[in-house]
Amino acid sequence: MEEILFPIVAKINECLSNYILVFLLIGIGLWYTIKTRFIQIRCFGEGLKNVFGKINMFDKTEEKSMTSFQALATAVAAQVGTGNIVGASGAILIGGPGAIFWMWVIAFFGMATIYAEATLAIKTRIIEENGTIKGGPVYYITTAFKGKFGKFLAGFFAIASILALGFMGAMVQSNSIAYCMQTAFGINTWIIGLFLVIACAVIFIGGTKRLAAVVERIVPFMAALFIIGCIIILISRLKYIPETFYMIFKYAFAPQAILGGGFGYAFKTALSQGAKRGLFSNEAGMGSTPHAHALANVKDPHIQGTVAMIGVFIDTFVILTLNALIVISTLYTKGGVLSNGYTEAVMEILNKTNLVQTAFGSVFGNSFGAIFVAICLFFFAFSTILSWNLFGKINAVYLFGKKHPTASKLIYTIIALGFIMLGSLISSDFVWELTDMFNNLMVIPNAIALFALTGIVLGIAKKKS
Repeated sequence: MEEILFPIVAKINECLSNYILVFLLIGIGLWYTIKTRFIQIRCFGEGLKNVFGKINMFDKTEEKSMTSFQALATAVAAQVGTGNIVGASGAILIGGPGAIFWMWVIAFFGMATIYAEATLAIKTRIIEENGTIKGGPVYYITTAFKGKFGKFLAGFFAIASILALGFMGAMVQSNSIAYCMQTAFGINTWIIGLFLVIACAVIFIGGTKRLAAVVERIVPFMAALFIIGCIIILISRLKYIPETFYMIFKYAFAPQAILGGGFGYAFKTALSQGAKRGLFSNEAGMGSTPHAHALANVKDPHIQGTVAMIGVFIDTFVILTLNALIVISTLYTKGGVLSNGYTEAVMEILNKTNLVQTAFGSVFGNSFGAIFVAICLFFFAFSTILSWNLFGKINAVYLFGKKHPTASKLIYTIIALGFIMLGSLISSDFVWELTDMFNNLMVIPNAIALFALTGIVLGIAKKKS
């Protein structure tokens, strides 16, 4: 069955990611950038103030909500995953260093998109008498489209998100953790899987408040750890930093010089890799992070919108960019294994998975480099599992929990834990393709609703102009 379905799913993903979704998501970013008069620039300082001026990891909030910073940390945990390491490396390897430039462009416009998502998440959420908050794309989709069509789009989104984030997404993340830790420390993958299941079960059972408390501590720590490691390497390669930036800009517009082939094909490859990896790294327009922002204990949608923009900035312009600079400055400049181009011998050894390990190992040494990357990947992927599980649970309750919310949460959690364990035991390209497909399918109803609700977003933005 897998042999039959694999090429079909792969072809669907190729059509969606290469054509429909890239243009759709870029279109949304451009649309909201123009309509909001470049809100990502006008309100960037306000966003920084709303995030870093109000950090308090010991804020007491309601049991069923989050502080604004907790909501951001949960969103960033979903955004900053293995895609920031493996995804960026894959974009560079396939599209050349110039792909990073296009990632920056996509992220810039994506900041306007995620502003719209977060403001709509706050504006359309439902707060029940007992304090329970119901919010996310399904609620602004049904706000945009009444009747059966709205219910269909919301149901379609909910099913895709449960499968992509809560189940198969958790599986591939646990797979990344297990095999990376096995490589670095020699621990059996089933032991890692069992540890993940126990740790996740404790957090899941504790509900939203416990998850938020864990994530708001993990995210700053993992970001600081990764940034410190990157700074050490960049200092050691300091004389190559100007050349690194030169290569990013040069190969963004002349990629054939490093990729080979004709200009048209090389340029399309660099642009498409930068766009695809960028879009699905910061997740702007996908409809995942609005679940977290909807739970923020804020009254003004604009505030959380500006906070969400900072999430994209941290994801792409800080974490992903540092990783890209490490890869390019160590592997593509003088003395690097790719400094002489994509020779056949090199390409037989390097791939998007071990590219970053090779980069860190070139300075830290192969053994410590592998350990450092493994530790970073653990925190990145673990925090992503936590956030994605929450997002999937929200949609499971929307679909099945109207009468029995507790039972639906319990069943969902048990199935999710099973997928986490399964991911540590098996590795399947087909599962990765299925995860990508449902991730891609989430975008369509979310994007349609974002366009339809432009008036609401602009009304919120104009009040703060």
